[in-house]
Amino acid sequence: MRAVLAPLAVAAAAAAGVIFVGLVDPNQPGHYPTCPFLMLTGLYCPGCGGLRAVHALAHGDLVAALGLNPFVVVMIPVAVLLWGRWAVFSWQGKRYAGKTIHPAYVWTFLGLMIVFWIVRNVPFGKFLAP
Repeated sequence: MRAVLAPLAVAAAAAAGVIFVGLVDPNQPGHYPTCPFLMLTGLYCPGCGGLRAVHALAHGDLVAALGLNPFVVVMIPVAVLLWGRWAVFSWQGKRYAGKTIHPAYVWTFLGLMIVFWIVRNVPFGKFLAP
């Protein structure tokens, strides 16, 4: 049972974060700091709009969340899947190492994130801006 404490603690922290973002609206100025990358460059980073997307999801508005940051919305199920694997491994008493994720998946994720980052900042990709 002790091995399951770490995945449960991460789940509790994530749930607390989602509840906080669901209660404290990121659309209202003054609640959260401005994205440093956006503030310094005027360009959107891959995470820009992520808090507002989580807020929209916490209120059951998938369409608004996709409009704010589709990358974050698509990656949430992936994160839940990886957390689930970790929890199952821990429950079974096995050690979960990051090496169980094939490097091709990591490189694909990084490549998609960089493409998303670039496209949302060019004129034809304005639909991806938060």
